Amino acid sequence: MPMLPPQPVSLTCPNCGTNYQAPVFQLLDVGQVPELKQALLSGRVNVAVCPKCGAGGMLAAPMLYHDPAKQFFFALFPPEVKASPQEQEQFIGALTQLVMRDLPADAPKGYLLAPRRFMSLTTMLDTILEGEGISKAALEAQRQRTELLGRLLQTGDNEQELQKIVVENRDALDYEFFLTLSAYLDAAAQEQDQESLARFTKLREQLVALTGFNQGPGDDAEPDVTEAVTALLSVDEAGLPEAIADHRPSLDYTFYEALAQRIDQAHAEGDAAEVARIEARRDLIRDTAEQMDRDAQEIFDRAAQTLQAILDAGDTRAALLERREQLDEAFMLVVGANMQHAARAGDQQAAEQLAEIERLTQEIIQESLSPADRFVGQLLAAEKPQDATKLLRQNATIINTDFVKRLNELSEEMDTAGRKEMSDRLRQLGREAASMLF
Repeated sequence: MPMLPPQPVSLTCPNCGTNYQAPVFQLLDVGQVPELKQALLSGRVNVAVCPKCGAGGMLAAPMLYHDPAKQFFFALFPPEVKASPQEQEQFIGALTQLVMRDLPADAPKGYLLAPRRFMSLTTMLDTILEGEGISKAALEAQRQRTELLGRLLQTGDNEQELQKIVVENRDALDYEFFLTLSAYLDAAAQEQDQESLARFTKLREQLVALTGFNQGPGDDAEPDVTEAVTALLSVDEAGLPEAIADHRPSLDYTFYEALAQRIDQAHAEGDAAEVARIEARRDLIRDTAEQMDRDAQEIFDRAAQTLQAILDAGDTRAALLERREQLDEAFMLVVGANMQHAARAGDQQAAEQLAEIERLTQEIIQESLSPADRFVGQLLAAEKPQDATKLLRQNATIINTDFVKRLNELSEEMDTAGRKEMSDRLRQLGREAASMLF
């Protein structure tokens, strides 16, 4: 139990007029109750939700947050509270005494004398998460998921409104969103909050039915966060970009939370060297991943500009030929993504136009390839390794030292691009081709 349990407050729902009570924390000491940190970060502290209609949100209440491991001592006074400076000092003073009373005699206490003050909960959460090493991009993505979840919950029994929000946010209802929803479900179960558990369970069932999303724990597409943490903490610095590329789908809010747990565990074990090592690697992972994302975004932005120019051109084939050097993998991905979006939106004309651009692009790329590169494409398109081996033996006249060299060059290019699986396939093909020369 926290040193100061949450106090019940009586509320009246502004939406339906229902009277109900909600618990309000004044002091969150995550040194005493570590799970309160996750509850706060996931938006489950000082939240009021009407049991009848589901309306509600964050309560404007003063709060002190204490994390002794990081020497964080924060005071939150939302503007709605309208607390005078004297009232703020009295509030902080009374709760600071509680915090100091329960700290070990030899624990640092100087940071408690001047708590950092916040008027916005969002700003305070950002500061806490920055201390955990969670990137702003991951934080913003999680915040958007939480906001979307709130909008979906507020639809209540209005299925038409629920369907509308689902259609408008179909791409956002992905694995990470359902992971967030599952976290709320788990928390409601642990807290034995049957009303919330029933609402979250019903919403998940509705969303699965509307989206067809049914990705279970054993699904191969599910990012393995534990595996990613282990790999990225153990790889040497030179191999970090490749490791990040291999585990990029896992580098989200949950990943950085898992790293924070490793740091907290090392703190608890008194292993200062391990704490410093993980924190340094965490910062390097974040900075490297963000730079890789910026580089990728620039590539896709250029591809999108190329596509727009082709869409605006009168002669599609001529426009593609003019931009032959820009018809790369990123361009094909942008065309495919736009085609899928047009199909989902029911814009048949746009979908057909994009399909024609895709067909012409593939045709032009094939025309521009050397016979050797065209053959490499056929080998990579083979469904099974033995099918590729069979193709090699059926086209023995193409196999020479230049062809083997080309396979190895392509393998190195894929390696540099962080596409290890493709690199390994090309390297294996190179070995098989080389064996045919002797």
